[in-house]
Amino acid sequence: MAPPTTNPKIFAQDLPTPEPETPCRPRQPYRFSTLCATVENPSQKDQYGSSSVPIYQTATFKGVDGQYDYTRSGNPTRSHLEHHLAKISSAAHAFTVSSGMAALDTILRILKPGDEVIAGDDLYGGTNRILAYLKTHGGVIVHHVDTTKPDTVLPYINSEKTAMVLLESPTNPLLKIVDLARIAADIKERAPNAVIVVDNTMMSPYLQRPLEHGADIVYDSATKYLSGHHDLMAGVITCNRDDLAKQMAFVINAAGNALTPFDCFLLLRGSKTLAIRMDRQQTTAMLVAQMLDRLGFKVHYPGLTNHPNRDVHERIADGYGAVLSFTTGDKALSERIVGATRLWGISVSFGCVNSLISMPCIMSHASIDPATRAARGLPEDLIRLCVGIEDPADLLDDLERALLEAGAITLTAGGDSHQQFVRTIPSEGTAISRAVQKLAFNDSTGYTTERNEDREWFVSAPGKVILFGEHAVVHGVTAVAASVDLRCYGVTTPRHDGKVSVHFIDIDNFTQEWEVDDLPWDAVTPVRVGDVHPDSLDHKLVDAITTRALSPEVLAIPSARQACIAFLYMYMIMAHGGNRPSFNFSARATLPVGAGLGSSASFSACAATALLLLYSRIQLPAQPAPTTVGHVHVSHEGRRALPPPLAEEVNRWAFVSEKILHGNPSGVDNSVAVFGGALSYTRAGFGRKSGMIPIQGFKSLKFLLTDSRVPRNTKQLVAGVSALKEQEPEFVDGLLNAIQSISDEAQRALADPNLSRQTLLSALSALIDENHGHLVKLGVSHPSLEVIRSKTASPPYALSTKLTGAGGGGCAVTLVPDNLSESNLRELMAALSTESFVPYLTSVGGSGLGILSPYNQPQRLVTPPETPREGEAGAGPVELLRDTFAGKATSDLSAWADSLGRWLFV
Repeated sequence: MAPPTTNPKIFAQDLPTPEPETPCRPRQPYRFSTLCATVENPSQKDQYGSSSVPIYQTATFKGVDGQYDYTRSGNPTRSHLEHHLAKISSAAHAFTVSSGMAALDTILRILKPGDEVIAGDDLYGGTNRILAYLKTHGGVIVHHVDTTKPDTVLPYINSEKTAMVLLESPTNPLLKIVDLARIAADIKERAPNAVIVVDNTMMSPYLQRPLEHGADIVYDSATKYLSGHHDLMAGVITCNRDDLAKQMAFVINAAGNALTPFDCFLLLRGSKTLAIRMDRQQTTAMLVAQMLDRLGFKVHYPGLTNHPNRDVHERIADGYGAVLSFTTGDKALSERIVGATRLWGISVSFGCVNSLISMPCIMSHASIDPATRAARGLPEDLIRLCVGIEDPADLLDDLERALLEAGAITLTAGGDSHQQFVRTIPSEGTAISRAVQKLAFNDSTGYTTERNEDREWFVSAPGKVILFGEHAVVHGVTAVAASVDLRCYGVTTPRHDGKVSVHFIDIDNFTQEWEVDDLPWDAVTPVRVGDVHPDSLDHKLVDAITTRALSPEVLAIPSARQACIAFLYMYMIMAHGGNRPSFNFSARATLPVGAGLGSSASFSACAATALLLLYSRIQLPAQPAPTTVGHVHVSHEGRRALPPPLAEEVNRWAFVSEKILHGNPSGVDNSVAVFGGALSYTRAGFGRKSGMIPIQGFKSLKFLLTDSRVPRNTKQLVAGVSALKEQEPEFVDGLLNAIQSISDEAQRALADPNLSRQTLLSALSALIDENHGHLVKLGVSHPSLEVIRSKTASPPYALSTKLTGAGGGGCAVTLVPDNLSESNLRELMAALSTESFVPYLTSVGGSGLGILSPYNQPQRLVTPPETPREGEAGAGPVELLRDTFAGKATSDLSAWADSLGRWLFV
């Protein structure tokens, strides 16, 4: 039965006491320990005066219009318990449910699709799991933020959409301190309707009462400290707002997850000793933390003077708690320590009278994937200690013996009176050598000793050609696109000077650098590792980059401006775990820029891949067995290739970059740049099956791509076709249907394994001529393209040519049959060059994204090369890929790249 008042301060001071006050000596409010031990509910006096609340073990109650009718909806034992918990929590309302996660589930049902939740980045694994489920299945947007820094929360607050803020202090298991009072005030000021929820399990009401600091709802896993004996599962929810209490009471009754009468009895009994247990537990916890700290381990415990935000904790809490954690520097060593203990039971959970030890990353937080754990700074070697009520001397002795047995500490030499334990520091040549300590990537993948940002990465991606369906694709017609053997290349080179820079060689040798810390980080809403970028760009960040990071000189160069924005956008929004690498990114291409061959998409794929590698958001496959140096393609049976999940992640980010560069791309260009080969694409909303479908069995074809060097306005050309369709719908619809038939026939021919090579080439030649004729009628050709068509169609060549891309200039694509002689081909290319066109001979349908393998090749230069930091052993002049990359002639670039070592391709 909840008290009628909703003012926690008045309620806490006016609690009923076991005896009436006397006028002579007014009674002072009872202290917390007394409140815990005293279970009194004036509105529910037991008829027999029992000193312990009875268990009303019944499902139903007889009578009509009584206070209770069905235990799912209410039970006297539960009412006593909830009144008691509200009393010790400074709350007007308390509810008890079947577990701590049931409590959180009840609270989260307040949310509706489209709501945004701000949550900490160091939360209990089960909390992360249910938030991930809501995000995927409930349409709720979740932002994981480092809540230990209140200012980092501010950019995520949306006055209209922020519906809930989920906090925890100290966090589990890193014991980070969150300023609950300040964040609550910030939220209430900027998003008054947001509900502030605090998980108080680590502290219990004895040490911290968040409702007194601005929280709207507080929940505890009562399985832990409130019960104290690990003999029941329970969750507690407390609040002061009547409206929230009404909503949650409805959910509990409707879902039927209220705590059973017997468990209510156990929890009520356990809560009576909360204060005395916690006093003993946190006193011993301080001794354990001090011992580990003295031995030199990195210890996380608010009671230590060097613990971050300790002053904040002391302001909002009445004690330091009984959970601490520490790291050893080696996961295997941590496992040996845990296994060597005797008194410390190996188990998840905490809050019990018995002391427990665990490794969160393989136990309580194992449901969080390793990449996300790493991004949130959760060490794999972390050990969590949950201190019980055993004798402190026995606990310290048991832990000390486990550390000694595991090899984490050793006994110094000298007489008995001078011996002491010291931490064992691994030396050069031991199992934990300096090389292993430098590992920053998953060691199971076979990477060598550098962090990703300490090496050069060399990546490449192909351009694309639209073979059939240009322009018509905008109106729902299927387009057929394929990769070309002309590529964009990108190289990252470490700087280690706090700057990030770009070098776009094809844009008039453009260079630009920025101080990393001067970038507009306050405008960033990061995309966490494992999360997908929202459908819409973060225009707040785009605007901040444009106005605060780009100089007027850069803004005056449209192509460089957009490339810089795309690069910085991905660099900033991918940042996680405080990692902001300092490096240079150089890019150049063997395909013409701005000619409709997907140069921006191949740039986007290269930039996205480089950044994903630097931020360790993608992982290469394990080191393969020795093989011949050369290209590897996914269709080459038995050879290594880049895995599909990696390619899909790159493609998602390349599409983000394309949105910045082009506004509303179809996704075809970046998909071809990443996956290579050929695909068909149909836009949604026109009555046909939409999406991208790879064309299996695509045979590599030889094409001549001729750059007219005539600039074109894609938006204007697309708008022109739309205007013509509006004026002459029947005429244009007829052309679009004809182009659809061409695309369908081309797909069948390209995928038909029984079609002879000569028959395929003849069919494609006819389809190319027919498709171009329809595009001319749509008004998207250009005199320069018709000159190219005329040249290639004239004897002795008799080749089929069509425009590709938007038309109106740009490129023409000419199918080169197998029987065309080399001399005739050279003659044709020379004739086109005489007309000031630029021809490129290329193959279509080849490999997609490529990454130069980081694994050493026999008798080869190590690639990417070692790049020691200045002052490190072995540091000195190092031949950088970037230096040669920038100086190579375009005609030699591909051959040089191939010569460096083994490439891994999609």
